Amino acid sequence: MTGPSRAEYCVIACAEAWRGDGEVLASPMGPIPSIGARLARLTFAPDLLLTDGEALLVRPDGTPEGWLPYREHLAWVTGGRRHVMMGASQIDRFGNQNISCIGDWEHPKRQLLGVRGAPANTLNNPTSYWIPRHSRRVFVERVDMVCGVGYDRADGARYHRIPRVVSDLGVFDFATPDRSMRLASLHPGVTVEQVRDATGFALTVPDEVPATREPTGEELRLIREVVDPAGVRAREVAA
Repeated sequence: MTGPSRAEYCVIACAEAWRGDGEVLASPMGPIPSIGARLARLTFAPDLLLTDGEALLVRPDGTPEGWLPYREHLAWVTGGRRHVMMGASQIDRFGNQNISCIGDWEHPKRQLLGVRGAPANTLNNPTSYWIPRHSRRVFVERVDMVCGVGYDRADGARYHRIPRVVSDLGVFDFATPDRSMRLASLHPGVTVEQVRDATGFALTVPDEVPATREPTGEELRLIREVVDPAGVRAREVAA
């Protein structure tokens, strides 16, 4: 078996977001987060609940195992029993996320998805982020519009938590006194200087930055043979 690819390190880093969550609904958005959630369910997070996005709870192979109509899904959203992994067109040092527009809101340079469910997600349940191309265009000093709420705006929000941000360069958290972003681990082959150069704000960097956890042999087998035999992960992160 060949060694893990960068994409497979990203899968592991995303899967780890759900470690210790218990029986919560996982809502991964995007191929690598989805592969990560299914891998977590098959290994260290057996109580994790997966959904088809409509009305069913499903097993990692997609077969039904429960019924969750949308009216009940929304009740879960507001009660802290879901952990979302979203994308971000922009994210800042406190975890504020933008998926709506680039530029001034009244006269944007580019219209994006819109706010969607980001405010409710971030205020009512844990929300992590997956960013497949780490750059200064995404990791910005100040987002052009706040969609997902960061730590500097979430005072008093009972279920607000941003467990981690995963990019193609490393893993980030907010384990700092002011709850600003910190480099938690580096993917193999990536340097601290690369991360700093690709980040548009002052990032907290510990004296020693660990490597992102390597997938075990069994995890690699599951990724390659069970969860993603078609290799969809490599379409997001080719290295």
